[in-house]
Amino acid sequence: MFEYNEKVLKHFRNPKNMGEIKNPDGKAIVGNAVCGDIMQMTIKVGKNRKGEEIIRDVKFKTLGCGAAVASSSMGTIMAKGKTLEEAMRLTNKQVEEALGGLPPTKLHCSNLAAEAIHKAIEDYKKKSR
Repeated sequence: MFEYNEKVLKHFRNPKNMGEIKNPDGKAIVGNAVCGDIMQMTIKVGKNRKGEEIIRDVKFKTLGCGAAVASSSMGTIMAKGKTLEEAMRLTNKQVEEALGGLPPTKLHCSNLAAEAIHKAIEDYKKKSR
């Protein structure tokens, strides 16, 4: 048995940015067949004052354990407002650290959050070519 820290529990009980963006600029669905977690990420892209493309909005829908929901919530917080390049550099380790750590058997959840953000950006770039 493992225990989640208070920060993970907070994001599980009151996740930020949960939902789905209608007509998103980018969308991704990732999953882990071993544990059954499935995560959908949708993004809206805009421009900042410098004219750089940024993630103006990001939402998630996650079917999974508490760590998966918490990782999705934290990942969206970390990506929102970032340039696409900055968001592409977001790592699972950064998500995990921002949550104050995850049990070893739940580290794959932070991988899913980073991967979903990256794939949503890749989807946007593919569509906007």
